[in-house]
Amino acid sequence: MSSALVTRARAVLDQEWTKNSRLGLRLIVAATIVTIVIAFMGPSAVALRLGPRSSLMPPWYLPAGIVSLNEWVAVLSLWIALIAGSIGLWICYRAVDTGWRPNIHRLFVLGAVLCLVTSLVPPLTSADVLMYAAYGRLMVLGWNPYDITPANIVRQEFDPVMRWMEAPWQDTPSVYGPIASFSQWLAATLGGESMHQVVFWLQMFAVLPFLVVAFIAVKMAHGDPAFQTRAVLFTILNPIMIWSICAQAHNEPLTLVFAVAGLWFMRRNAWLAGVGIGLAGCVKVSLVYYGLAMVWGYRHQPRKLIQLCVAAAVTIGLGYGLFAPEALFAAGRNTSYVSAGSWAEWLLGLGVVTVGDGITRRVISVLGMAGMVAVGWMLSRVLPWETAPGAPAGTDPRRDPLTIAVRTAALLTAAWLITSPYTLSWYDLITWVPLALMAANRLDVITMWRGTWLSLAYVTGRVIEFGPGVVIAGFAMRDVLCTAAQIVAIIWVIWWWRSEGGEMPRMSLLRDGWRRFRGRPATP
Repeated sequence: MSSALVTRARAVLDQEWTKNSRLGLRLIVAATIVTIVIAFMGPSAVALRLGPRSSLMPPWYLPAGIVSLNEWVAVLSLWIALIAGSIGLWICYRAVDTGWRPNIHRLFVLGAVLCLVTSLVPPLTSADVLMYAAYGRLMVLGWNPYDITPANIVRQEFDPVMRWMEAPWQDTPSVYGPIASFSQWLAATLGGESMHQVVFWLQMFAVLPFLVVAFIAVKMAHGDPAFQTRAVLFTILNPIMIWSICAQAHNEPLTLVFAVAGLWFMRRNAWLAGVGIGLAGCVKVSLVYYGLAMVWGYRHQPRKLIQLCVAAAVTIGLGYGLFAPEALFAAGRNTSYVSAGSWAEWLLGLGVVTVGDGITRRVISVLGMAGMVAVGWMLSRVLPWETAPGAPAGTDPRRDPLTIAVRTAALLTAAWLITSPYTLSWYDLITWVPLALMAANRLDVITMWRGTWLSLAYVTGRVIEFGPGVVIAGFAMRDVLCTAAQIVAIIWVIWWWRSEGGEMPRMSLLRDGWRRFRGRPATP
């Protein structure tokens, strides 16, 4: 039975439509248009309410009363669009693998237009951007968002911006670094007392860095049309990222733009590479994985390694020490969180009714860290070694700092996201970029798989009152199907590793690895 299923699946994958780039692009464009139209219809079960409009500035949407979008229509439309867009991405990905080499400038412009238009209508499904606005508003009013929560203010007095916040984060202090906090303050300053206008500026602070990230990735792939096409497809023409970043105005690109700039300088200037990763750390501490990857890339070049570390340490020290020392430890509040749709959700539910919430969360946290180490090891055994674009001919990929850094960043971030108890689709941007600079491999498809399911899961992610039918459908999508899909992603990595003849490391391998790191020959 299993052999017959495998044969049938291979027959489907070999059909021409699975490599038809035109079909793939049409599906991506159609999926994006659906999200734009849903948002343009105005506040609904999926589109955020931004308060009164006092100007003609974006985000644009129809005046109230013209259209009343049924929640079933909204939810089902977005689910269908996300599935269609993900299939389109997969088709284009296969087309590149079989020789499709489009005009990169046109492809980039297409992606940029889709991203920009998506960012000119109201955000969908995630209320995080309203919290960014609230933190910015706190700073404008003279409060410290690391010490006080927006709810503390709203419960005592009326505020024209913070009144439009939505659950569940109103009672949570900021966990963002000083640069992210500065962007929130700037948006609140430019937007004044209008949540509508503050959100517009936050949308711009998401989409513009996103375009820059994609531009740098394409430039890094200069001279190799296949890598350049992957760079566009995995960033601004990626329907999963257009949905997660542009349609929801998440600030991941603001974090990543500095880290990708740091990668850009890996072969050029270690000091500037260090400044780049240091600035990235001043947005979110999760970029520590890129920092570790860059350190590993320079391990054969001690002088550059020292330059990288000194530049990064000084940048982070100045950023946090001078502007927001509290922010350095703020992210530690998230260590016990378990997101709906993650692999750990079922385990959390079982543990709460058996041994209690606190113990269960601690066990899940330990399992997540152990799983990250194990999955990271497995990926390190199976990810391909191919020199990143731009290196002189004949460069050994295992000695090239950029290739090592890109590969290590991909495996570290993927291992973290796949095994983390708290994982969301917009986090995946930090894995998509290094994957774009690597040869095609199974992690590409695994990342598509998990990102698609996480995107579907949070279409009904707002903490508002849905009808009973939508509640049941959302629960099935998020808490059943998506959780199962995340477990499948873990199993998929294990299966990939085992199919490549993988074995767990023996002590002798660990000892030899340490000797190689120190520049000594392995034991015979």
